[in-house]
Amino acid sequence: MLNRNSPRAIPYWRLSAFYFFYFAAIGVMLPYWPLYLESIDYNARLIGELTAILLGSKIVAPYIWGWIADHHGHRMRIIQVASLLATVIYAGVLFDDSFLWLAVVMMLFGFFWHATLPQFEATTMNHLGDSTHAYTRVRVWGSVGFILPVLALGFVFETLDIAWLPVFMLSCLFMIFVASMLVPEGAAGHLHLASESVWSFLKKPHVLALLGGCFLMQMSHAPYYTFYSVYLEKSGYSRSFIGNMWALGVIAEVLVFIFMQRLIGCFGLKSLLVVSFILASVRWLLIGYAVDSVAVLIIAQCLHAASFGIYHATAIQIIHRYFTGRMQGRGQALYSSISFGAGLSLGSLMVGYTWDSLGAVFSFTAAASVAALGMILVWRGITLDTR
Repeated sequence: MLNRNSPRAIPYWRLSAFYFFYFAAIGVMLPYWPLYLESIDYNARLIGELTAILLGSKIVAPYIWGWIADHHGHRMRIIQVASLLATVIYAGVLFDDSFLWLAVVMMLFGFFWHATLPQFEATTMNHLGDSTHAYTRVRVWGSVGFILPVLALGFVFETLDIAWLPVFMLSCLFMIFVASMLVPEGAAGHLHLASESVWSFLKKPHVLALLGGCFLMQMSHAPYYTFYSVYLEKSGYSRSFIGNMWALGVIAEVLVFIFMQRLIGCFGLKSLLVVSFILASVRWLLIGYAVDSVAVLIIAQCLHAASFGIYHATAIQIIHRYFTGRMQGRGQALYSSISFGAGLSLGSLMVGYTWDSLGAVFSFTAAASVAALGMILVWRGITLDTR
């Protein structure tokens, strides 16, 4: 349960609302942004480069904002200001669609947008206190927020021009800002500055193993996040079907979040993390080699419960154990920067250059190999009390 006995206790729905709208924005952007870019005559290389630019800002932005939050406090104020600026900057998409313009907009937008989630994760984990196992009960609303626009827009874009995508995205971004205003600064629970530097944490082999594994896991997701929608559309599937597939993956994620506390109690964090890497490899092979089979695609999407749901829920709790006190903000920021930032950015750039020349099967096979390498690193390198 939430730490309701704390003087900074706030209603559960305020935390959940932020996750709902944040991931609703991802539900608009992730499946349909590549299709939007394709509709304005962008090829795979340019789509990969724009995706890499957007994600590349996540390499530095979370850590910069995490350092500011850990040193000066006001974590929620940072989230609120960054959310507002991200909304204003993204509006630039409406004014021009040239590559240089979109590249600048994506870079600046990403710098502020990527500042918000790691700091809100730190706020949520701190607010939960000793009940960190209840994280998934709050985070599950992010999954619900993702599902709704993915399903709705799949049908909407069957009849409405996908040029309307930026308008839907702006609506979600504005609601993120509104939701952030509902969470008081006291929820962040700022602590005394830790005496250790972040570099002292990075010298620890188990920390490096975890962050390295997370880097590889998200790198393996690059073909999926960047070209899954394009791949399905080229294979003859409708946009409503594409939306249903994205939604199915997140529904599976929601179900695993519901039972995550019990799974951790039975198997421990490390075992579950290792399994998530194994199943990620299987998932990419299924998508790459069996795109013509609806049944196999359904199975592959159900494995999102492992490749993201189990992976993220376990990784974020291990990060919370490794980075304590006022290092929490920078710990979550490093996790976000290295995995969702550097891993996805490098992966998106590479797949953008190889997608047309080497094909989808090669890209997903390479992704499976990268996930397998991450599994070995985590299995051999993570050491902690996993129960």
